[in-house]
Amino acid sequence: MSEPSDEQAAMQHYLVCGTEDCQKNGQFYCNACHQPLCEQCRDKHQKSPNTKNHEIVLYRHRKHQLPVELCQDHPTRNKELFCRECSIPLCSKCSIMKEHIGHVFDDLEEIYADIYAVWQGEFSKIQKYFLPTTNDLKSDIEEDVTEIKKIMKSFRASIKAEAESLKNLVDEVTSESIENTHTMEKTLLKMLKSQETTYDDYITYLWKMSDEFQEYLSLTNKKLLFTKTLKIQPIPETIKPVPPEFIAGRFSKNDITKLLGNVNVPNRKPEKRKIQPIEAESAHMKSTEKQLEQSKEKSDMKQTLSLSSSVTKVREYSVPGVNSVYHVSVEKSGRFWVSDDRGSLVQTDLQGKLLQKIQTSGGKGYHTATQDGDLIYTDRDKKVIYRITQDRKITEFIKTGGWKPISIHSSRINGDILVGMYKGGEAKVTRYNKAGKEIQNIQRDNQGQGLYSNPHYITEKINGDICTSDINTKKVMVVNKSGHHRLYYTGQGSEFCPFGICTDVLGHILVCDMASNTVHLLEEQEGEFLAVIISPRQGINHPRGVCVDDENNLYVGQYFTNTVTVYKYLQ
Repeated sequence: MSEPSDEQAAMQHYLVCGTEDCQKNGQFYCNACHQPLCEQCRDKHQKSPNTKNHEIVLYRHRKHQLPVELCQDHPTRNKELFCRECSIPLCSKCSIMKEHIGHVFDDLEEIYADIYAVWQGEFSKIQKYFLPTTNDLKSDIEEDVTEIKKIMKSFRASIKAEAESLKNLVDEVTSESIENTHTMEKTLLKMLKSQETTYDDYITYLWKMSDEFQEYLSLTNKKLLFTKTLKIQPIPETIKPVPPEFIAGRFSKNDITKLLGNVNVPNRKPEKRKIQPIEAESAHMKSTEKQLEQSKEKSDMKQTLSLSSSVTKVREYSVPGVNSVYHVSVEKSGRFWVSDDRGSLVQTDLQGKLLQKIQTSGGKGYHTATQDGDLIYTDRDKKVIYRITQDRKITEFIKTGGWKPISIHSSRINGDILVGMYKGGEAKVTRYNKAGKEIQNIQRDNQGQGLYSNPHYITEKINGDICTSDINTKKVMVVNKSGHHRLYYTGQGSEFCPFGICTDVLGHILVCDMASNTVHLLEEQEGEFLAVIISPRQGINHPRGVCVDDENNLYVGQYFTNTVTVYKYLQ
């Protein structure tokens, strides 16, 4: 076979057409032949008498080929028919056996394709409706927990305040009562003191009278007894004070309870949590599904977006303030953030003008633009996630405890924040909601084995799958939204060193391979390799960071230079 031309070599950066000697982009698929086709070969396929009735669709809408299963009774034949009456798969030779005479048969591949589509639809419902809806309900419960705790805390404060108020009133009444006893005591003692004085005066009077009587009774003066009349005054009368009585208060715990407020559960029927109907999926998911359905219905096989036959360079920026481009985050405004391997994090405008620069100790994919237009980034050493608002105010957002955060991604689906982190030889992915509350930890598979070692870049697909590139395990790891392992990708050669990773609106995964200095494009369903989308042929060496903006432009940053190059690869 002759060496391919430069044009043919460029085409080999994509899924290659299955037609012999054709090296063009196989973006279509023949469900009958089970092979990819380029646009020209598709046209020939549809015009050929032998294949004009074949069903040709976009590659991503292809029917999956029936798995090969040999017939037990005829080992040289495959099962390819389905007997309706017996409800079993058969080979063609079984169909002419006497036990199946008169039976109706269906193409097993068609049944398989239909069942596969149904199961894929159910899987899609799980990913796009059931899991998000259930997680929303769970989040609703968590919000209720927070609200209940807040309400009960306020109740406890009110109860303590009421009790304190009652205590103050009791203290006030007690003080007044005690003061009253002092007043009463003072009055009574004053009266008794007056009586003591009266009797003291009377006693003095008696002693005086006693002296006079004694004098008259003396022998020398006896004659005075006949001339002097002495009369003793009566004892003064006094009154005995009536002691005050203490009347004990008559109260019980129930009386105190009545005085104070109390907490009761209202006598009303609780409302059922509102479960969003399956028809009312999120606007993003509905939009994506609508786009897919419209694409399938178009008879000319054209879709809103598909892989272009070539990669086109759109523009290029030289970013001041960095010595290399390890990661790129694009804002909705078109401005973007770039970081290098020395912790410099800079923001530039559409003309490449430096807007702001901060010094950090982040990881590789350690910053991300949010739906609200802010930027959040990790500080690995401080174990903190910071937020930069549009007015350039930097605030501490999340503390990660003993874990070092090294990668971060803000979900385009619901605004959740995904963080890759490690500690003491272990690694995990933690999900936070938009408010910064931890809601999920993903660390191990069903067998208890660790999923991650060093997830230094992280992103999320449109179906909620979480994708990480792990420099230690040399894998792209994909788990679903629930954290269950789905698949992993280990490259195309003997060596694979994954760096920057992102996904696009079609669900493709794009990942930088430092070993081959290329960017790989992976299929949206099973993560199968589709193409080398960026290579030195496009003027890129050592790609490290990738990002796709809302206009489906691919931003590529590279090592050893401060250049960010923007490409168009979808049409």
